[in-house]
Amino acid sequence: MRSEAEQSHDTLDLSIIVPVFNEADSIQTLVDEIIQTLSSRKMRYEIIFVDDGSTDDSFTVLSDCHQKIPQIKVIQFRSNFGKAEALSVGFSIARGQNVVTMDGDLQDDPGEIPKLIAKLNEGFDMVSGWKKTRKDPFSKRFPSKVWNGLTALMTGLKLHDFNCGLKVYKKEVVKSLTIYGELHRYIPALASWEGFKVGEMEVNHRSRKYGQSKYGASRFFKGFLDLITVMFLSRYTKRPLHLFGMWGLIFGMLGAVITGTLIVLRLTKVIFLSNRPLLFIGILLLIIGMQFVSIGLLGEMITRSQAKDRRYAIRRFLGE
Repeated sequence: MRSEAEQSHDTLDLSIIVPVFNEADSIQTLVDEIIQTLSSRKMRYEIIFVDDGSTDDSFTVLSDCHQKIPQIKVIQFRSNFGKAEALSVGFSIARGQNVVTMDGDLQDDPGEIPKLIAKLNEGFDMVSGWKKTRKDPFSKRFPSKVWNGLTALMTGLKLHDFNCGLKVYKKEVVKSLTIYGELHRYIPALASWEGFKVGEMEVNHRSRKYGQSKYGASRFFKGFLDLITVMFLSRYTKRPLHLFGMWGLIFGMLGAVITGTLIVLRLTKVIFLSNRPLLFIGILLLIIGMQFVSIGLLGEMITRSQAKDRRYAIRRFLGE
């Protein structure tokens, strides 16, 4: 793959990034719809497919599309790294002034792309799709609605649909984001916290035609943990002492009150501390409580600092 410096000399109008995982039946239809949507618009574009370790014929279909359509580029991971990593590597090689992301299962409508770009040009840096009329079963819609409401409340960004796959960004947004794990669910919040103006637009959502959803119930538990991560990274990465100091004061003062009281009692009265478990509780509050929180959050800080240099096991890259 070419370096970012080399890519900057050949900038395109639009990059479309599509992560796929076992979507062989959907790919050709999706390509046809994207080409049809963009054929009437005078723009230079590329379509970047990231095959996230598919075990079906997805890469074969993508290879055929690449041979027929020069604008199509294909990256194949050796194993399933996840959507965040697929988007991240797509962002790193995208050459478009605007970047569109969409899912590969045909539920996102390529016909919405021109509308999203028009909305972006109203003064936004990023526009996220809103699947207002969602064509999914209630078992997915209801938990998603609860999760979106909780995310909006905790992040302060009033969006209806954080995890909609159909989004459009200005180039500088995708080049500044660092996403990994499950953080693709919080891209609007991450972009907003970086100072970019984030908008939302209702988009058409379609029923799944082939295959089945790749996300199970565990995504909600993981998503909640990642929400905690996002909150920490956005507020305390550059000032961790504000968080650690707060916990340190709470546990330290509580522990100091307990141990101090026992010491005063020992000095003023004939009592023995060896048979008072409260002394050990006070000491534990001074030591273990603060470290328990700190170790977990420091681990997240280390993960974030290393994410920019993360390497992906790419098997093949078809393109320039």
